[in-house]
Amino acid sequence: MLASILFTLGLGGACGIILSFASKVFYVYEDPRIAQVESLMAGANCGGCGYPGCSGAAEAAVSGKAAPSVCILVGPENVAAIAEIVGGEAGTAEALKSYNECLGGQRATDRFLYLGVNKCNAVASLYGGKRDCTIGCLGYGDCVRACKFDALEIGSDGYPVVHYDKCVGCGACQVVCPKTIIEVSPMSARLMHLNREDEALAPCQQTCPAEIDIPRYIDHIRKGEYEAAVNTIRERNPLLLSCGRVCPHPCETKCRRAIEDEPVSINQLKRFVADIEMNSGKRYPIPCNPDTGKRVAVIGGGPAGLTVAYFLRRLGHHPTIFESMPKLGGMIRYGIPEYRLPKKVLDWEIEGILNLGIDYHVNAEMGFDFDLASLVGAGFDAVFFGVGAWNDYNLGIPGEDLKGCYTGINFLARIARNEPVDIGKRAAVVGGGNTAIDCVRTLVRMGLEKVYLVYRRTRKEMPANEVEIVAAEHEGIEFVFLAAPNKLLEDENGRVKGLEYLRMELGEPDASGRRRPVPVEGSETVLEIDTIISAIGQNPNLSFIKEGTRLDKLEITRWKTFEVNPETCQTNVPYIFAAGDSQTGPATVVEAIGGARRAARAMDQFLRGKPVVGEPRALLGQKKIEESIFKRVPGIIQSKRVEMPELPVKERITCFEEVDMVISEADALKEANRCLNCCRLCYDPDITVDGKRSAA
Repeated sequence: MLASILFTLGLGGACGIILSFASKVFYVYEDPRIAQVESLMAGANCGGCGYPGCSGAAEAAVSGKAAPSVCILVGPENVAAIAEIVGGEAGTAEALKSYNECLGGQRATDRFLYLGVNKCNAVASLYGGKRDCTIGCLGYGDCVRACKFDALEIGSDGYPVVHYDKCVGCGACQVVCPKTIIEVSPMSARLMHLNREDEALAPCQQTCPAEIDIPRYIDHIRKGEYEAAVNTIRERNPLLLSCGRVCPHPCETKCRRAIEDEPVSINQLKRFVADIEMNSGKRYPIPCNPDTGKRVAVIGGGPAGLTVAYFLRRLGHHPTIFESMPKLGGMIRYGIPEYRLPKKVLDWEIEGILNLGIDYHVNAEMGFDFDLASLVGAGFDAVFFGVGAWNDYNLGIPGEDLKGCYTGINFLARIARNEPVDIGKRAAVVGGGNTAIDCVRTLVRMGLEKVYLVYRRTRKEMPANEVEIVAAEHEGIEFVFLAAPNKLLEDENGRVKGLEYLRMELGEPDASGRRRPVPVEGSETVLEIDTIISAIGQNPNLSFIKEGTRLDKLEITRWKTFEVNPETCQTNVPYIFAAGDSQTGPATVVEAIGGARRAARAMDQFLRGKPVVGEPRALLGQKKIEESIFKRVPGIIQSKRVEMPELPVKERITCFEEVDMVISEADALKEANRCLNCCRLCYDPDITVDGKRSAA
């Protein structure tokens, strides 16, 4: 018995010695910080971080292989706590969400009969899928089965619908999707995404300079989801109230519905939801990423400057706007009359942008109150130029120094500032663009006896928006076509008393494609007027670029605009970017917005120390996806477009009240139901009957 006890004790002691020795040899140390970090993570083991569970993610964070924000499910507080434990920086813990880019579902026609396994990956292996649209959703629900959070379902239209309140951004759906229709991305990626030629894009979306997802926001309106519609527009355009009033809506020219009857009134629908927010008494929340500490000077507070500041702030940077005029808004404040864009509407829109945390200075003129050297010295990391086309062209004829002579933008700006303007009783505006139309319609409201619009070509060649030309005709403007100003006549008081012009006839087309006006010899005609406004074009005011300063290194085009990389809006000086009129010359508000968002994308790359590159597959300019442009749209039963309500002519020409009014909710829903909800190749053949949808 005693021997057994002693043997057992001896054996135990020997094992203890061996194990003690082994522990020294095979000792494995685990950093206690791993457990601390893991306790701050969600514990879902969803794999969205790219590591095998939360323990793997915690180990990667402690070892420095992953950022403190590696877990996609934790909030900023836990990310900051993890950063403190591992000794790193918190970074921007952006929430990831899943997005479906295809709204076509099962609408596209079948190329062949498929009787195989009912899985997306299986059918995709056969020529990209059975349907004509080789990039669209296959509809077999691999993504739905992969989601462990019940955040996805196949909707009634045959494509996956994301429930954002349940989506954690784990990425499982994106991994199994063979067509990249499901994409998991943070807010910043959504804001900065450029439309690509390999995506499911409707023709209207391809044509919009701001690249707004038009079918999606109209679908939201159709369902009564007005806040979602506003948020969809704001992903690409922060000035939806202004654009809803002044945009020439080029998107409607490519609306498929127009092939069979009339285009959907896309712009009226945009204004409808924008006005709903403004009149609701509250602002929809606009999320911004955590501050990066990077500062950007934005020169010019017009549409381009406001847009780039808006997107940079949402990306986490800190922009400061410098505006030479007394108030922000640029051309949309001082170049667009009150009857088209009321100042109270513009003020409300700008206030919402500034509320994001954007600093600004007015009455601050570049080259006079400050210069580039002072901005660099103040610690700004990048500079954006969004100065407008404020320099009017003169007519270049004798007599332009007489009393009663004005230029278009200068005249409109003085009216906007409520400055006194010496206007007589009979006026002529020379030009055929939107500025000329704005001038003649403003003069009518000032009570003149007679207002002429003098243009050297015919009505057909006028570059102004058709709706504005029609409005001017209704308001009694007399158009004098095929007339080229020759000289101004002077009265005894040194004031204009007449405009002598030559009658013209159209010759061969010029570089613009329009027939060149040729003067008719001996056709001099006098128009009796006492006021004349030249509105024949503008160019940007770049007078602040002076020799011997930092700015004289910038490359400038012969049109007096900044020379930039069209894909990135970056100048030859790496930290300087430009968009809007200062880069394109005089253009539309929506074109300035599109260019400024592209600039913000590139500036974000620059500020984060990444290569500044464009998107090689981006649809820039007039480029279109050829297969998406149809000649016929079968199955459509014609339905009339909703007419925009207007202030009666007799009433509106006596005041500066807003002329175009917002459509009613009933009309908005009816118009939204006219939309075919197009994707790239497919569309919804349903028709509209009294605002309700039914199968054609």
